[in-house]
Amino acid sequence: MRFNVEGKLFQQQLQAVSKVINAKNTMQILDNFLLRVTGDTLEITGSDSENMVKAAMPVIDSQTDGAVAVSAKTLLEITKEIANQPITFEVDEETYEIDINFLTGHFNFMGNNPAEYPEQTPDQENPTKLVVPAKVVFDGIDKTLFAVSAETIRPVMTGIFWDIHKEDITFVASDTHKLVRYINYKTQPGIEASFIMPSKPAAIIKNIMQKEEGDVEIIMDSRSATFAFGSYLISCRFVKGNYPNYNRVIPQTNPFVMTVDKATLQNAMRRVSIFASKASNLVKFTLQPMEVILAAQDLDYQTSAEEKVPCQYEGNDMVIGFNAVYTTEILNNINCDEIVVRLADPARPGVFEPATQAEQENQIVIEMPLQVFD
Repeated sequence: MRFNVEGKLFQQQLQAVSKVINAKNTMQILDNFLLRVTGDTLEITGSDSENMVKAAMPVIDSQTDGAVAVSAKTLLEITKEIANQPITFEVDEETYEIDINFLTGHFNFMGNNPAEYPEQTPDQENPTKLVVPAKVVFDGIDKTLFAVSAETIRPVMTGIFWDIHKEDITFVASDTHKLVRYINYKTQPGIEASFIMPSKPAAIIKNIMQKEEGDVEIIMDSRSATFAFGSYLISCRFVKGNYPNYNRVIPQTNPFVMTVDKATLQNAMRRVSIFASKASNLVKFTLQPMEVILAAQDLDYQTSAEEKVPCQYEGNDMVIGFNAVYTTEILNNINCDEIVVRLADPARPGVFEPATQAEQENQIVIEMPLQVFD
């Protein structure tokens, strides 16, 4: 098997696929890329046994179809050094010896038997198919991934919940301290379905899809989904389990409303939180009609900070505590100029949302408060 590739594009595709490969794998063959040439197309595959990423690219002067498994670490190191050159692969399909030629030299090393590489197959004959604009998928992941739990004690919370309705797609994520719900009405799937996407493939899709346009074809069966877009195909196993009823934890009647400039609040939070207790990251919000006073203290080090932020507040004077880290994450992931915070009392969750929702979108984030001791 012999073929030529353009070095820079080859390296880019390898980098994209490499995101799915674990540092340590239970199967040694998964330390490899699977390179498969069919006609004038090279398909690069990476897998961790649960998730799979494929990237396609054109090849030149391909003589025969074939495949070989190649050490991912070795190939990434090689292409890093010769990325700006055309690269020629020559593979002995009996011994899997690989010779890589470039303008000023060549590398020679052994590959592995491609037959050992696991291939994922659909779990059912008639999967559900859905075509969604790439931006809808990207926005859904981008606006929720930050809230996914890293604690594996509750597996269902470690992924993004896709709640697909006939007239919208709702994306939900929560780590029990905060919950984000993002509804996108820009596509009407016409079906009812749901699944929990693990955070790893979600992050890979977000990374690859940043500049992607066009549509994504989503093929779902009972245990997995495949996302096909551009020159990429990404498959993932769903997180097993039933996602909690997220609508039940979203407050419906928070009558007190604060409207504040997001950048001003972000900057004040960053300064005040420096002096928050490292154990709780508590920042105290004292709400008054024309301003909110942010305050933090660390009794262990006898330090404190306070800053006044102008706002519009309608409701009873209130003192409520929030975790500075979680609040900062929320502010960073709501794309707007002004933030609205809806409150009921110091013991109930606050609802954060943009003052003006984007067209055909609805995003809210709730955060559990912390107890404030005077």
